[in-house]
Amino acid sequence: MTKIYFDTSCLNRPFDDQTQVRIRLEAEAVLAILARIENGEWNWAGSEVLIDEIEQTPDTQKLNRAKLLSSFIQENIEIGEKEEQRAKELQAEGFQVFDALHIACAESAKVDVFLSTDDRLLKLAKRISSQLKVRIENPLIWVEEMIE
Repeated sequence: MTKIYFDTSCLNRPFDDQTQVRIRLEAEAVLAILARIENGEWNWAGSEVLIDEIEQTPDTQKLNRAKLLSSFIQENIEIGEKEEQRAKELQAEGFQVFDALHIACAESAKVDVFLSTDDRLLKLAKRISSQLKVRIENPLIWVEEMIE
């Protein structure tokens, strides 16, 4: 069964300003993936860092919506020594702290894909993809592949 990891940018996408076409399409992709998770077709692995980052959302409405979505997480990865060490390696490659921890947790969960709408993260991941143990992709691109 396909196992997915979302970062916080993905979870917030359905609640972002939908007037831009790209944002609207990415939001639709995220919602389509969540529907498949809810139907039991795909699994969602989350992590303690995802929950921590959601908790830091300043917008109360977005916070409550993201918390509601996160209740669908089926596997929750705790951050241990292995994840901390891997996150340090990823930070040395240029990833931000939270992004590095997300990727380390996704690798530990052995997910099929790590989904993000963060252009900076996606660009860096593409550049060093051979050093990553997980595929990192934009949800719109990934869901188009999966539906074909």
